[in-house]
Amino acid sequence: MIRLYLIQGSAVCQFFILLWGALYGLYDKSLIAQGFRAIAAWWKRWWHGSALAHFFFEKEGVLPRSWRHSRLCRGLNLLINLPAALLHWLYRRIRPVWDDSFAARLVFGLGEQVPAAAGWLMLAILIIPYSQWNNAYSLIGFVLLTLLAVAGGMRRRSLRLDMGYIGPYLLCYFAAVCLSWPLSMFPSLSARYLPYHITCALCVLVLVSTVEEEGQLVRLAGFGCLGMMAASVEGVLQRLGGLEIDRSYVDMSLNSDLPSRIYSAYDNPNAFAEVLVFLIPVAVALLLGARSRWWKLVGLGAAGLGGLALIMTYSRGSWVGLAVAGVVFVFLWNRKLLPPLIVLALLCIPLLPDHVRNRLLTIFDSGDSSTSSRVPLWNAAIGVLQQSPVTGAGLGADAGRAAVRELGTFHGSRGTFTHSHNVYLQLWLEHGLLGLTAFLVGCWNTVKRGVKAAALPGCPPQARLIIIGAAAAVCGSLVSGMADYLFTYPRVMLIFWFTVSLLLAGVRLSGQERPSPVPHA
Repeated sequence: MIRLYLIQGSAVCQFFILLWGALYGLYDKSLIAQGFRAIAAWWKRWWHGSALAHFFFEKEGVLPRSWRHSRLCRGLNLLINLPAALLHWLYRRIRPVWDDSFAARLVFGLGEQVPAAAGWLMLAILIIPYSQWNNAYSLIGFVLLTLLAVAGGMRRRSLRLDMGYIGPYLLCYFAAVCLSWPLSMFPSLSARYLPYHITCALCVLVLVSTVEEEGQLVRLAGFGCLGMMAASVEGVLQRLGGLEIDRSYVDMSLNSDLPSRIYSAYDNPNAFAEVLVFLIPVAVALLLGARSRWWKLVGLGAAGLGGLALIMTYSRGSWVGLAVAGVVFVFLWNRKLLPPLIVLALLCIPLLPDHVRNRLLTIFDSGDSSTSSRVPLWNAAIGVLQQSPVTGAGLGADAGRAAVRELGTFHGSRGTFTHSHNVYLQLWLEHGLLGLTAFLVGCWNTVKRGVKAAALPGCPPQARLIIIGAAAAVCGSLVSGMADYLFTYPRVMLIFWFTVSLLLAGVRLSGQERPSPVPHA
């Protein structure tokens, strides 16, 4: 209280408070504010009277509503929890033996702290340099976390993995991913990509099932933000250290004044920018929602340094994605602030450095080689899909490249086909029509569940902000994915699903959805 009084009583703070009050007063009486209020009133009337809005944003649907109590969900839960149920039966039979064993108590205790262990794992995943990283580390880490969760369930009958919280559409997506391996045009090339997706599926299953308290969710989000902050510091240091310009990442004829593009620990500036889009909204949520001053500082540092690093990546698609994420965040958090913040953002555009503003404007310049080179890539993927529209080329970028070479659909004058630089085309190419549809519907349904959960009066306040941040991040990443493939690097794909896990774990804590009935042995 004393610190708060000193801050409020300082001359600097008083100046900014008076300045903000004066500016807001001018805005509130302006024609711009009246216009925004009229638009908001029209939107509100349309929203409440629109059958389309009710269907897409409010109606839950028969399948999601019945999923948690369906025979399929109960059967899957029975299957994945069978080891824990058998171990629990064994624990009850000889309980004194287990309780007297220090090693057993240690394993049980670790099994009940899976979210904390997952936080440390994600911190390592976010900061280890690309040259020292092996994707097998992620798989091993989440397999161990799964085993720890099973071990924790040996003593605690209530600690069980639950597919009910994940939802039918995302499970359908992961099933389509597994199916796209045997249906691949090149199964041997697709085989090595399956473990990457298994890692992501385990991440979602384990985190959503084991986060049982609001504090665990905050710490998990906090460790993710710590990792992003460390990666952002490394990226900024790259710039300060005089990183050499890589001309393959930018058209120097249109961006002659552009400095080097930082990439931190991720080998590619676009990949690093995607990670920042995934986690900056979560950092803002931590700043606004965390009760602990420590986590607020982490959120502030991560959001500030992450935003600075994102500018230095000069990734235009990610800039647009983060802008969309910001609009979604403010709309879900406090929509009254949306009009003045949009006006403020527009007024700040002329203040941007020339090279940043010029880089942003090249989005619409067909003469930019990095923009125009995407068209042959899109056409190459479409050519393969015309030959195989249902199953695509098969799991993994290698199968897509092989299919493009075999069918001869790439006709670009620059480079070779690596991937389609569009998340929707690439998912269709890799996972088939079923996989693409399940991904889109699954992401939309997950965001919708998050929006409904955040609006509940009983939703814990810290969880509410994390839900909003993660939902905004998913929306922003799907927009930036129009110009790039989000999952080029398996580690980046895992961080996306980590963000989805935060959203679903928050939905669970909101109390909106009851746990699925899990049969016990």
